[in-house]
Amino acid sequence: MPVARKVPATPGRTVVIRRHNRGMEPVTLRTSRLLLRPFEARDLEAVRLACQDPEITRWLPVPDPYLREHAEEFVLGTSPAGWREDTMYNFGVFTLDGELTGSMGLVRIERLRTVERQAEIGFWTARERRGQGYTDEAARAVIDWAFGTLGVERLEWVAQVGNEGSRGVARRLGFVLEGVQRARIVHRGTRRDAWIAALLPTDWQRPLHTPYLPAPTPR
Repeated sequence: MPVARKVPATPGRTVVIRRHNRGMEPVTLRTSRLLLRPFEARDLEAVRLACQDPEITRWLPVPDPYLREHAEEFVLGTSPAGWREDTMYNFGVFTLDGELTGSMGLVRIERLRTVERQAEIGFWTARERRGQGYTDEAARAVIDWAFGTLGVERLEWVAQVGNEGSRGVARRLGFVLEGVQRARIVHRGTRRDAWIAALLPTDWQRPLHTPYLPAPTPR
């Protein structure tokens, strides 16, 4: 039997989380301008159109060209399977009038069920929706949920070196850049260097339940 409990999503908002014996029941988050919900069949064409943007295919591991069948695989296969199998919690990000702004989610969450309590945030934003603060707003809702409900104690952000748009989002959210990982990402058959940054609950004035001993500051 699933267990239901109310948890905060963003300030002043509440969602209900139902945990099953296997997998997480998909949840919905709201902000003042956005609705974050699981993708549905009605979103196929919007996803296909958004992924025609060369900036998305330049930085992210999506098929190029991006066809209807690829949208179907992502929307109807990969995304719901992530919730069901506890491998990825992915949201479609929409304005309150139903327009797609992008995709946002937590990946690599197998580490969430270990003492590491880690996950990684990933996102893309439709070209016509950039520069309006939607990505930051959606990310804050997902991070709030990750820290407050899922118990994430280290949230990572990883992107190819040179992806300044994604890096700007991470910086505004408070992620601390930790360096460059050589050959971290394989993209279009070539290994690429990656920036890595991390956000801890304490960066957002939240408690860190596992004791933390930082390295001494060099003199």
